[in-house]
Amino acid sequence: MSEFDFDAVVVGAGAVGLACGYALSRRGLVVAVLEEQGRIGEGVSSRNSEVIHGGLYYPTGSLKAKLCVQGRRALYAFCDAHKVPYKKCGKLVVATSEDEIARLDAILDQALANDVEGMEKLTGAQARALESGLNAHAALLSPESGVFASHDYMLALQGEIEAAGGAVVLSTPFEAAEPLAGGGFRVRAGGAEPTDLTCRLLVTAPGLSSQAVAGRIEGFPAERIPKAHFGKGVYFRLAGKAPFQRLIYPPPIHGALGTHYRNDMGGQAVFGPDLEYVAAPDYSIDPAKADAFAAYIRKFWPDLPADKLVPDYAGVRPKLHGPEEPQPDFQLRGVEDHGLPGLMALFGIESPGLTSSLAIGEAVAERLAQTA
Repeated sequence: MSEFDFDAVVVGAGAVGLACGYALSRRGLVVAVLEEQGRIGEGVSSRNSEVIHGGLYYPTGSLKAKLCVQGRRALYAFCDAHKVPYKKCGKLVVATSEDEIARLDAILDQALANDVEGMEKLTGAQARALESGLNAHAALLSPESGVFASHDYMLALQGEIEAAGGAVVLSTPFEAAEPLAGGGFRVRAGGAEPTDLTCRLLVTAPGLSSQAVAGRIEGFPAERIPKAHFGKGVYFRLAGKAPFQRLIYPPPIHGALGTHYRNDMGGQAVFGPDLEYVAAPDYSIDPAKADAFAAYIRKFWPDLPADKLVPDYAGVRPKLHGPEEPQPDFQLRGVEDHGLPGLMALFGIESPGLTSSLAIGEAVAERLAQTA
């Protein structure tokens, strides 16, 4: 241990923040993860689909493409080692009409360029043989996709950090940070017992509040903080038996993967999310949306029973783009961007951030080791 209270402080105890803390602790560093909520993973990490993505869609060479594939491989191994429940159920990307088949071909080409294993193009008949009741003119099969118990995963990450001598400190919001003259940072932590602590390295991964946190770091250039956009998505649960075992996805919509189907870890059918841009995080659900959901779902599952969709939950994604704007890559901002040695600031870690989390943590730790 140095003259610092901790080798590293991570802001945010969601999946990505915890994965960053885990990667740093594996390198022998003593880490403190600060979380403003009373439990880990209460933000973006607890309000998603819990899908393990294959890595099909993302532009070749992007961080999303690279870190999703690396993260997915690492995630299955981590789940095996830590007994985190998962189902490698596979995913079908379905063309529900002839004019969508060309989009499947483009997705297949992208998946192969991204080194996604096991991809297979199916005829409509082959897809229906796997999942009866499915409307499919053609489909792609991604056998490496799945679902998992994301909270169990985050608990395992927390356990690893604490076993290495670190701490995950709850109900402790980040209030501010300032660079120290000789290197490192002084961090002001709030909560019931406010305190200052010092660290050599600082990582900010607070999801929806990434921009606000960066704005409270002394010396962080305001012009280098990207504009925040909030993408709300709601989910509906089926009141009845789950119709399919595999994930079912239509081709992506602009800025998101679109309303899809999953058979969750409890064996229930869940549909979502849609995408609506909101001015601030909002987790309400309008039950009247069920009609629009049902119309969308019947494109790939015509036999959806009437009046069987029940409002379930909503999530908000930390987007870096607005409606109709190009979807940017993950942003891992280091010293070359903001000029503050020892700081990594993460922005726009939305889907596939959960799948990518272990790889994101490794990338953050490697870059800090090179530049701090």
